[in-house]
Amino acid sequence: MKNESNIYNPRNSGRVKVRSRKRKILFLKTLFILTILTFFCIIIVKNIIKPPVIPDLSEDNLATYGDTAFIIPEVNDDDMLIGNNLDIPEGFTMEDRKEQFYTFLILGLDKGVNTDTIMVASYDGINKEANIISVPRDSLVNVKRKVKKINAAYPAGNLNGGGKEGGINQLKRELKTIIGFVPDFYIGIDLDGFERIVDAVGGIDINVPMDMKYDDPTQDLHTNIKKGQQVLNGEDALKFARYRKGNNSKNTISDYERMENQQIVIKAILTKLLKPANILKIPEFIDIFNENIYSDIKTENMLWFADQLNRIKGTEALSTYTMPTTGTSGVPMYYEYLDKDGILQLVNDTINPYKKAIEDIHLDIIGGN
Repeated sequence: MKNESNIYNPRNSGRVKVRSRKRKILFLKTLFILTILTFFCIIIVKNIIKPPVIPDLSEDNLATYGDTAFIIPEVNDDDMLIGNNLDIPEGFTMEDRKEQFYTFLILGLDKGVNTDTIMVASYDGINKEANIISVPRDSLVNVKRKVKKINAAYPAGNLNGGGKEGGINQLKRELKTIIGFVPDFYIGIDLDGFERIVDAVGGIDINVPMDMKYDDPTQDLHTNIKKGQQVLNGEDALKFARYRKGNNSKNTISDYERMENQQIVIKAILTKLLKPANILKIPEFIDIFNENIYSDIKTENMLWFADQLNRIKGTEALSTYTMPTTGTSGVPMYYEYLDKDGILQLVNDTINPYKKAIEDIHLDIIGGN
């Protein structure tokens, strides 16, 4: 007996053709709708995600600039710099700026007003490269106050009535004397925010160079990290980045080694951020940014920088440096003497946002060359 389903039937053939045409029409309609939606999404994204506008710090604009981040706080004269404000370098104009070149002040804060970490960073949006310079916290700066360390700048501006903005302004003002210009934006990260970022990316891969064991009951701080390659969670990554000495002064490291560890941590975080799974967590990172990080970078600009992470060439596009010094002072106050010539070369080679070179006249370094 023949299988009737295999027998040609003109009536069935017509039905198959009709169904086939309907499927094609449905597919084309769906494709058209998706194309329109994609087009509108691109338009919306382009209107929301924008590159930041570089603050105009020219002298004429400073007096009328509406952002409190650029208004000089009213603090005691003893805590102010001699003749340095938040303007552009002498002899420069905003037209001298490099295209899509942004600079940042990055500071890590403990639970008080102490700046545990101070860095100046740059991002070159044309070449998709970034540079970070760690600033020794004991760097000697030319100020009137008794403690002339760079890490005393933020507390000076903060505690004299300026609050966070006053602290940022004072730190910017003092940084200008040693790098020659005012960073465009600032990013302040507290301890909880740092831990949350590391945990959000799934921990970071670190080769710990030595056993790190330290206990300070007064701060409820207990560090116990073993030597070797491992994945550190947020809490241990923070302890690794802050580690300076062990119990009974064993396994002590210098402040420069500590800064190197902090740079290693930043690269490790960036490595994880570049993984596709973590790029999808941008909304979570934005929540952390809003809750534990304070900055003058707007949300739409932050999204633009996040998008730039997809475009950079990996961690090899991030270079880290430590500000050069010539030596240290002794008692009663420990200072790092900055190397003016070395700083000029480093700044001009890496983070200078201007087409013109920063020169000796733009710095106010004491104890340097």
